[in-house]
Amino acid sequence: MERENGYDDRLPRNKSLFSSSRFIRFLGGKNLLFSLCALLLLGLVIFVFDKISFIFYPIQVLFEVVILPGILAIIGYYLLRPFIRLAEKGGKGKVPRALVILILYVIVIALITLLVLLVYPFLRDQFMNLVQEFPIYFMSLIETVVTYLNNSSFNELFNKFDLNYDKVLTDVTNDLVDTVKETFTNIASTVASGITGFVSTLTGILLSLITVPFILFYLLYEGEKLPKFILRIFPPRMRNEVGQVMKEMDKQVSSYILGQILVSICIGIMMTIGFLIIGLDYAFLLGILAMITSVVPYLGPAIAITPAVVIAIVTSPFMLVKLIIVWTVVQLIEGKFITPNIMGKSLSIHPITIIFVLLTAGSLFGVAGVILGIPGYALLKVLVTHLYTTFKKRYNRFEKDPVNKYEI
Repeated sequence: MERENGYDDRLPRNKSLFSSSRFIRFLGGKNLLFSLCALLLLGLVIFVFDKISFIFYPIQVLFEVVILPGILAIIGYYLLRPFIRLAEKGGKGKVPRALVILILYVIVIALITLLVLLVYPFLRDQFMNLVQEFPIYFMSLIETVVTYLNNSSFNELFNKFDLNYDKVLTDVTNDLVDTVKETFTNIASTVASGITGFVSTLTGILLSLITVPFILFYLLYEGEKLPKFILRIFPPRMRNEVGQVMKEMDKQVSSYILGQILVSICIGIMMTIGFLIIGLDYAFLLGILAMITSVVPYLGPAIAITPAVVIAIVTSPFMLVKLIIVWTVVQLIEGKFITPNIMGKSLSIHPITIIFVLLTAGSLFGVAGVILGIPGYALLKVLVTHLYTTFKKRYNRFEKDPVNKYEI
């Protein structure tokens, strides 16, 4: 009989083998030894690579140079690909793809120029005014808090413990102002002392942005051929499964990029309209800020609401109530109608998982990790899910008892 631990009593036992002992067979037999050896070799490989990491420095530099234009080009590819497919479908394949791409380029450049000429000056003026007046708003907020505490029942409690909260708030405010000034001073001195490195970094960023249209053009022109080229690398019997994984990854990235951008635009429009209705100052600027930060799920809206709350509290308590109502209505519309209809349930990621992914990716890779953490996790989830499904299918081939089979 074949036992559950994989050991067959019909096979001759060799008691001299360590893997044939009862304890090792109880822990898993040769499978346990194989796993331990694999972990040992993996640790050895990591140790050796850590000691010769300088060999991979050119690869690191290449990755750092390519990552920014590559990501921007991929985002542009998924944004413009539906229009190209629609144009080719409408033209029934008679319109050259290169011509369609050039027409899209002209339309995009015209829209960007129009936004820069019409919207940018207004938003720039609002931003400069907000930067100049935000310290005044913040000090007014501190004074409002102090006045409230003086007239509340907390005043007696603080006096009982001899706690001067007025002085505490003043000291915290002064320390915050000094910290901000010191930070800007350090940044200015760092830029002044390392002007060569700053110019080099700025030049690299500009060159990366210049190369984006060229990379994007070739992605749009030959992007459909790339999956076929990758499939040729794999053995013929693996191409169907690899093709399914690639299609699922493409669907995940496409749905996330398109869906998140559309959701962010809808949130920005609704927040701007809501701010204008309640008469909040800097409505357009705060609406644009809400649209930009909404690209990051859960954390973005919390960042966007902070300056609006400060302005609303300083304006009037009733303005704060109106702001809360607008924010609640927008979040309900976004969560119940916009996001389900635009993005659907293609990602199927739990909110707690999203928060942990954002925190981890942000700690590891900074702002880029916060922005790219969710799509990266979605791609990794597709790959791991497929590998696990393949493992279950392989195990089922060796499982004779139908009761103990995995459910695929």
